[in-house]
Amino acid sequence: MNKEIHLQDLGTRDYKETWDYQEALFKEIVDVKLEKRANPGLVTPNFFLFVEHPHVYTLGKSGDISNLLLTESQLQAKGATFYKINRGGDITYHGPGQIVGYPILDLENFFTDIHKYLRFLEEVIILTLAEYQITGTRSEGETGVWLDVGTPFARKICAMGVRASRWVTMHGFALNVNANLGYFDNIIPCGIKGKAVTSLHVELGREVDEQEVKSKIRNHFTSLFEAEFFQTTDLPQN
Repeated sequence: MNKEIHLQDLGTRDYKETWDYQEALFKEIVDVKLEKRANPGLVTPNFFLFVEHPHVYTLGKSGDISNLLLTESQLQAKGATFYKINRGGDITYHGPGQIVGYPILDLENFFTDIHKYLRFLEEVIILTLAEYQITGTRSEGETGVWLDVGTPFARKICAMGVRASRWVTMHGFALNVNANLGYFDNIIPCGIKGKAVTSLHVELGREVDEQEVKSKIRNHFTSLFEAEFFQTTDLPQN
């Protein structure tokens, strides 16, 4: 099992461009897995991408388009784009001030349990928030990380949606750090009516150092997954 993970921070990157990049890395892992049938000594790689997207709305494969409350012309007026994608979950928003993480892992290097994988991703964010004295929790039946679950003030701070095939993952999580929450008014987030969203800077009453947050996420991710990150500039691709 290979628990080394190639880490790359893409900075600000177009959603479709990043999606294509994920697909290429996903294919690389799957190709190695297929080749391993004839050559068991091969090792599958793992990748992790940090990125921040320009304003974009994405709809998961089981999502309802009616949860997008904008027309095409209104999207253009707001400088936003829209994509239907192949992850689980409904509709969500990505934009500046939001840390997006895409783990592209061969789970056979870690554990073959998608439920456990999602709970680990949630725990990474919960532990990161705890370092800012913010209590993040899970909401039963709703993937992601929330604050004040079970109260009239419940609000979501981190959305999650993943795809897995042949135990290889893609897509991931989006943590609101310094996000403009006004963009969430244009959707029914994750298809859940009557639930608010929030951002770390709103909860703390100050702007938050995003590089610091990424560092905390890295630390908790490597600890939970018993992995090691290697920072790279150019990721290996076939």
